[in-house]
Amino acid sequence: MMSGTGPVSHLPGCSILLLAGGRGQRMGGRDKGWVHWQGRALIEHMHQVVRPLTTDLIISCNRNHQRYRLLADQLVSDPVAGYPGPLTGIIEGLKAAREPFLLVLPCDAPQIDAPLLQLLAAQAGPRPVMLRHAGHWQPLFSLIPASLLPLLQQQWQSGQRSPQRALVQLDPVAVELPPGDRRLDNFNEPAMLANTLTQESAC
Repeated sequence: MMSGTGPVSHLPGCSILLLAGGRGQRMGGRDKGWVHWQGRALIEHMHQVVRPLTTDLIISCNRNHQRYRLLADQLVSDPVAGYPGPLTGIIEGLKAAREPFLLVLPCDAPQIDAPLLQLLAAQAGPRPVMLRHAGHWQPLFSLIPASLLPLLQQQWQSGQRSPQRALVQLDPVAVELPPGDRRLDNFNEPAMLANTLTQESAC
């Protein structure tokens, strides 16, 4: 099994959600999905890995809808203005999901690979599954049963805005990764992209 361009196995029963709806404040307000790294947009790196894994690829976005539509089976957007945060995107993704499980990923982790996502999907059950990296929960790398949507909606309505706290309340299964695993590297600041950062003026 190979990541990126090699053959991969479809993840049965899984919709995949790419979260690209943030304000991009640490990127100067740019749409992070369309920031470039190693010659391609971050969302295109993610798309190359996840597209073969599902027939229901969802992108959560709040701008550049026409561009994202070319990469996804479905788009979702925040129902309220002001960029309320990733928990909203997760809830909207669960509403739209056509499969019983939703694999949640950020748009800016271009070193993710298919074997890691297959490891997450292999733990599918009644509880959420979340990566833990060096002892820390990673809520934006998680597998959520669609059946838990009402519980997440209840948390949102009660004022919860943190994906981590919301999922931890649902007794998640942990998939442990050791320190130094670069597959979760999250390119959310210009300095992290170093000399490879370019930004498209249309974003």
